[in-house]
Amino acid sequence: MGRIAVGAMLRELNIRNLAIIDELQALFTGGLNVISGETGAGKSIIIGAVSLLLGDRASSDLIRSSEESAEVEALFDISANAEIQERLTDLGFHHDGELILRRVVSRSGKNRIYVNGYASTVSMLSSLSELLVNICGQHEHQILLDVDNHIDLLDRFGGLMPLGTDYAALFDGYQLLTKELERLKGAHAERTTREELLSFQIREIEESGIVPDEDLILQEEKKILGNAQRLRECTETAYDLLYAGSGSVLEGLNGVMRAVQEIREIDRSIAVTAEDLETLSISLEETAFTVRDYLRDITYDPVRLEEIDERLQFIGLLKRKYGGSIESILRKKEEISEELKTISSLEENIQQVEQDIARRETDLIATADELSCKRKGVARVLSEAVEKEIHSMRMENTVFEVRFLEGETTAVTPAALHRKGVDIVAFYLSTNLGEDLKPLNRIASGGELSRIVLAMKNVLAGTGTADTVIFDEVDSGIGGAAAEVVGEKLKNVADHHQVICITHLPQIACFGDTHFVVAKEVRDGRTTTRVSHLNEGERLDEIARMLGGVELTEKTKEHASEMLKMARRECPGERC
Repeated sequence: MGRIAVGAMLRELNIRNLAIIDELQALFTGGLNVISGETGAGKSIIIGAVSLLLGDRASSDLIRSSEESAEVEALFDISANAEIQERLTDLGFHHDGELILRRVVSRSGKNRIYVNGYASTVSMLSSLSELLVNICGQHEHQILLDVDNHIDLLDRFGGLMPLGTDYAALFDGYQLLTKELERLKGAHAERTTREELLSFQIREIEESGIVPDEDLILQEEKKILGNAQRLRECTETAYDLLYAGSGSVLEGLNGVMRAVQEIREIDRSIAVTAEDLETLSISLEETAFTVRDYLRDITYDPVRLEEIDERLQFIGLLKRKYGGSIESILRKKEEISEELKTISSLEENIQQVEQDIARRETDLIATADELSCKRKGVARVLSEAVEKEIHSMRMENTVFEVRFLEGETTAVTPAALHRKGVDIVAFYLSTNLGEDLKPLNRIASGGELSRIVLAMKNVLAGTGTADTVIFDEVDSGIGGAAAEVVGEKLKNVADHHQVICITHLPQIACFGDTHFVVAKEVRDGRTTTRVSHLNEGERLDEIARMLGGVELTEKTKEHASEMLKMARRECPGERC
């Protein structure tokens, strides 16, 4: 069996100043990439670095001591993945068959994210990375142990996700309609009381006779009435100075006119004419008469002043009740009118929504029923496929079953529906002959769970969204022959995905297409982590170290050589 081409692939990972890593570069290949190394060498830091590129929370605690920032950068080949290319275009990023994700964590808190050299956000990063990398470690175990995720795994395996999405859209619409019906019925139950209140409010506003800017006009009139005496004094002074008083402006102007006339009789070159002065005199006289007429109109009217105060108090009361301004009062009147119209048509609206719900309910139940029927067929296939995979990993007596806790025999009703249909799906397991099947999260040990996760991953290999799968802790709790089978299964997953596996078991490491070793070393008085790509000879030594410890003997090297030969026999041809 030849390896299937992977749509996107992690080609290069660069890490700087992260934890005990000062600078690290790893160049990955297609197929199965194995990473080994002694405990504490820094393998988990590599997983943490990739997690940062998946959008995980960044903390300054990750930064290497005495450094101001840490940086993680990954280069992906996306030339064969149209979905990622489309996602990049939708997000506004240019690409040429490559994708570079870069994240900088700073002690100052000014963390930065870049996509192909352009500034980006965590949400954009997560949107891209979910199509690129899946870390299958402790988190994957938790996903498998959470029964709420089992229905999604079943749908993914059966290719039912599109139908599930269609159903979810129907369900959301149905929920909105039922909430609207509940609101309308509640409004109908309160109809009489509400209608009386609204009618009173609109009557109060209409009978008030309030008009736009009335409060401003009244305040201006109140200001004038309240200052009538002062206005009279000022107006009389102005009139006297202009016209009526001894030595008024007009009297002085008449003297000017006579003087200019005498000048002109002697020297007509003066630029001031009698006509200019006559015009000025007429203008001042008109101004004086305007002031006189204004003076006649000034009256002090305490009755009108009291009326204005009462009106302004009434307007203030309306403002407090209906929004703080005359504009809001008038706007409230329009809103009340619309609500009264709505109330009058409540029964009609309720009837219409009930009809819409009945139509949506029919489609919803039909889709839920179709989804449930298809799930039951897929469940049998998935149960058999996972059980077969588990048996091949030295768990021959294990029974795996996909169970439906609801919706198996009862008719589909709206009350039984939830956002994923009518079914509640759970994985059940028995690892020992004759034992009853029990929920997966109450049965599996660490080693068993690791193998079940791998079995699920192998069965779902062709249905996942991420092209690169990183396995961490997949060898937890296993060893010997079981580990060898796990290595074979990882190789199978690598037929559909680029696989990066962190392991401490030689039985798994020997199946790798590419082998890296992570080691700590002290340079200039500081501990740092380095990663090395092993050639064939170095790989043999590393497998031997994993078998026998620090001291390499000819016997362990012979054993390591046999294991590598065996792995090639187990997966001949292009697969290795």
